[in-house]
Amino acid sequence: MSVVTAQPEIVTLGCRLNTVESEAMRKAALEAGHTDLVIVNTCAVTAEAVRQARQTIRRLARENPARRIIVTGCAAQTEPETFAGMAEVSQIIGNDVKLKPETWRDRIWRDSARPAGDFGLGETERVIVNDIMSVRETAGHLIDGLEGRTRAFVQVQNGCDHRCTFCIIPYGRGNSRSVPMGEVVGQIERLVDAGYPEIVLTGVDLTSYGPDLPGQPGLGTLVANILRNVPKLDRLRLSSLDCIEADPLLMDLLKGETRLLPHMHLSLQAGDDLTLKRMKRRHGRADAIRFCAELRAARPDYAFGADLIAGFPTETEAMFENTLRLVEECGLAFLHVFPYSPRKGTPAARMPQVAKPVIKERAARLREAGALALRRHLARHVGKTANILVERETMARLDDFTPVQLAAPAEPGTLQTARMTGIAGSMLTGEIAA
Repeated sequence: MSVVTAQPEIVTLGCRLNTVESEAMRKAALEAGHTDLVIVNTCAVTAEAVRQARQTIRRLARENPARRIIVTGCAAQTEPETFAGMAEVSQIIGNDVKLKPETWRDRIWRDSARPAGDFGLGETERVIVNDIMSVRETAGHLIDGLEGRTRAFVQVQNGCDHRCTFCIIPYGRGNSRSVPMGEVVGQIERLVDAGYPEIVLTGVDLTSYGPDLPGQPGLGTLVANILRNVPKLDRLRLSSLDCIEADPLLMDLLKGETRLLPHMHLSLQAGDDLTLKRMKRRHGRADAIRFCAELRAARPDYAFGADLIAGFPTETEAMFENTLRLVEECGLAFLHVFPYSPRKGTPAARMPQVAKPVIKERAARLREAGALALRRHLARHVGKTANILVERETMARLDDFTPVQLAAPAEPGTLQTARMTGIAGSMLTGEIAA
């Protein structure tokens, strides 16, 4: 008879980087003996993300009345007072300390006998949130893998030195810090040896990797070192990139290295030059179009996704139309559409705002354009045979990250060849080739 060990429950909201950090926290909490926790790793990218975090916490409290709720992540860092005012929350842990084993060993409250809202703590202990801008290093989070996943995410960078006018994330993550290359390579070696067929490099601003390290290596240098020093790694994927910051070596690798998978998610935000300037972005419309065309010319199988904001302050209909056209001009297949919402403390919150009904309508049109673009992308695959990585028994992905619903179960974590037979909603259907 198998014995089930009690585990802390982790609820992850937001980005892939949060996924990596949640696993590191789960491991630290378990090693410290905390089996009765529910840890909520929050996102602060929009006001809606914070609202969803509060809603999630209330639901978890109803479902887990005997377990203590710890709130951490970017929303906890940027507005700890929001969560300190919730009776359901036991402690709030800032981003600067959430990954330190001593936090879970020494500073997390253990007495579970008190009623909700009575913590037996001073507010300085209930709210452990410090100045994130004072953090200067990012340690590699040495995890053995992510439970239930066929790809492992490796954090190589944290924080952001840029100050886009709409963005609160630098105040949640701090300034840019890079993980030394040796630590990254070592972690990837361990994950590959543990059987993970695919590794994804993650960071808040991935292309800013390296200037704070000796020798100031760029992201291209890191990728080249990984590919050279981990020969058993067959599949390497990059998470969201800022196209204007891709260094020449990285561009060469993206064009010619087949172990780098042909999928790129771009932090574009808008397709109008004046909007981009008011956002304080570093690229222009032409830069985004050129980047996609250059990579697709070298490797026609590239698929691109992008973050796009609808209804940024001062956005006119003509400006929005430029963003709408960018979907086709860049050949985007996967869109993340964000209706603009003001974040307190950001410059954009003080700009003339677009009316909420207009923002909602533009977001809907962007999503519609994204759905049509995805449909075109899926249709190009139908009838073709391609490599897939099986994620769950009947769910897989192509090299370009397109999801595939399999007709029959296959072994998760295995690389297979499959024929694409059709389209079902937002994914392909396929069957394993004989």
